[in-house]
Amino acid sequence: MKKVLGIDLGDARVGLALSDDLGMLAHPHSTLTVAQGRVAERIAAVVRERGVDTVVVGMPRNMDGSHGPAAEKSRVFAEALRKLIHVPVVTWDERLTTVSAQRALQEAGRKAKDQKAIVDQVAAQIILQGWLDAQDA
Repeated sequence: MKKVLGIDLGDARVGLALSDDLGMLAHPHSTLTVAQGRVAERIAAVVRERGVDTVVVGMPRNMDGSHGPAAEKSRVFAEALRKLIHVPVVTWDERLTTVSAQRALQEAGRKAKDQKAIVDQVAAQIILQGWLDAQDA
């Protein structure tokens, strides 16, 4: 399997997660701050530096499965990223991943104030792990 990058796109922060070399497990990687700008370009640099073969962008659907404004933002971002890199960029349903990430961090003993720095990475990890698991199904 090839190296895969997972992305949890947010308004303030973007969480990144990377697969292991076997393509079996997702691991938190980093958090980018949107205010610093050039998010797509910074992700393209990670793709090149880490030898990523596929990028998975979280697609935040509504609970009924429809696409709202957040999903449109992810779609536009995925299109912009496709123009910067030469690897497949796919979208993956990410309903409730941030909630799941917060819950997992709480269960691991992280206080709410300590979660802010890594919750987006963990959400990206959940998105990526879901996609990796579906590839084996």
